[in-house]
Amino acid sequence: MSKSDAKLTLVKDPLSYFKDLVDEVLEKRGLKTGIHTEHYIVNLLAQFMHAENLYAVDEESGIRRQEALAQIMKGAVEAADFLHKQKNLKKLGDISLYTAGFFSESLSRKSVDVDYYIDMGKAAYGNLSHIIPDEDFSRLFAELSERFDKFVDVLAEISEKTQLQNSPTDMLRLYELWLKTKSERAEQKLKDAGIIPDPSLKRTKQ
Repeated sequence: MSKSDAKLTLVKDPLSYFKDLVDEVLEKRGLKTGIHTEHYIVNLLAQFMHAENLYAVDEESGIRRQEALAQIMKGAVEAADFLHKQKNLKKLGDISLYTAGFFSESLSRKSVDVDYYIDMGKAAYGNLSHIIPDEDFSRLFAELSERFDKFVDVLAEISEKTQLQNSPTDMLRLYELWLKTKSERAEQKLKDAGIIPDPSLKRTKQ
């Protein structure tokens, strides 16, 4: 499959595309996982193809920003009910795993490095595995926590294969530019990076 064909497949059928990649990397690394865990990782990759799922909207400015992990953890700790606690812990684990895997190189140049994301992600999934009542989901999140480092490596290799190694800040700036101008050039760059802009979205006024 050529480079252009891979990108076309990614845009048209992201779940199948990422499943093939995850299967390939897991087999190469000799890493066996539960079927639910593999399915979860595939869906995680497809979910974060869309930039709006990786960034939160600032309530005051209306601008999409990368959330601080400590703030998400605070939301989990202070959650008034189980559903909000579960949602924040899952969000913390997902963002930590994706960021540590796909942006490890850019994190190494910052004061908060990849180890911080790994520690936060492990803790989030671990806590979630203890409080969620469903046994299948409990085992799923326990595995994500216990083997977090290995799954970071899996995502890092997929990042190299798909050449998705732009920093989150650069991607956010490019996405904000596209939201404001609907620039075809910005849209193509986002697609080249594996991110599919949603044409129905409008830029939130500041």
